[in-house]
Amino acid sequence: MTGAATRLTRELIAVPSVTPDGGDGQAPLRERLRPLGFRLENMGEGDVANLYARFGDQGPVVAFAGHTDVVPTGDETAWSHAPFSPTASGTYLYGRGAADMKGSLAAFTVAVERFLDRHPEPNGSIALLITGDEEGPATHGTPVMVRRLAERGEMPDYCLVGEPSCNERLGDTVKNGRRGSLTGELVILGVQGHVAYPHKAENPVHRALPALQELVDTEWDAGNAYFPPTSFQIPNIRAGTGAHNVIPGTLDVQFNFRYSTERTRDDLKAQIQEILDRHGLRYDLHWHENGDPFLTEPGPLVNALTESIRTVTGLDTHLSTAGGTSDGRFIAPHGVQVAEFGPLNDTIHQVDERVAMADLERLAEIYEGVLERLLGKA
Repeated sequence: MTGAATRLTRELIAVPSVTPDGGDGQAPLRERLRPLGFRLENMGEGDVANLYARFGDQGPVVAFAGHTDVVPTGDETAWSHAPFSPTASGTYLYGRGAADMKGSLAAFTVAVERFLDRHPEPNGSIALLITGDEEGPATHGTPVMVRRLAERGEMPDYCLVGEPSCNERLGDTVKNGRRGSLTGELVILGVQGHVAYPHKAENPVHRALPALQELVDTEWDAGNAYFPPTSFQIPNIRAGTGAHNVIPGTLDVQFNFRYSTERTRDDLKAQIQEILDRHGLRYDLHWHENGDPFLTEPGPLVNALTESIRTVTGLDTHLSTAGGTSDGRFIAPHGVQVAEFGPLNDTIHQVDERVAMADLERLAEIYEGVLERLLGKA
């Protein structure tokens, strides 16, 4: 027999909620939560639906954060099974969003149903923050809900984000923080001219090379017990007109920091500008602040999660801050304990995205165990 978490995951996958999700992808969740006594509120903005659901009025509040929007499928003919026709094959369930992250949404919903069946009056409240704008710009999604909840004084105490966190086995990794992300759009200014008359021009590529090399060679910090050292990478660089005999007038350089809690966005900005100025460059520089680092040290949430994982899987999980950003970056700054845990991430955003059906059922058990440890009555 197919388990409850797998069945609900199939329902969610069957809705083609390519980002942004205007609400259709959240309908199966609303249908399951309303009969349980959850108060449902649409905190949508623009063409994005944001579902806020809450059970109970007292603290502490344990929240689950996730998203129903999914990335585009790409060439659907490359899929072994139609991406929005959830298909069980062998031990896996295939479909877009199976791992990222409709499986987690289903598992948490099933966990809540089972928990409330045993604890109809829990020692606190349960909330869900479900957005339709995580895979896209993420401007009308979780930030909107967090802002409104903060204004109302309703921020949760604990928040479990269902991002796919595991690498090789369910339970091997919990993300208890994330690095910050800061992007710079740098334009080095020169003077365009003929390559045969370099004295009448100023080549920004030549001028910039020593500074760029210093940026690449700089050790920004050594990291700490939870974070690896801050990294600096240049993903895009562009200059020239395409002609072999024209010195370019500008050099465009895009760079990105993934930074630890040893640094702040402001001191990174200041250090970049000091290096550029010291090399005598003329430049324009614009910043994109993608998110600050956050860290939840072992405490009630992390302990409840790691203990539940050990009970269900027998594994001693690894705490990690690796990987890209997540919506946890919007929640943690409000003093909320945030941890991320979900299924394996080996096929996310890929053709033939899949999740092990047995993992979905165990994931529901783990989530239920977290609720039991934080809100269960003795």
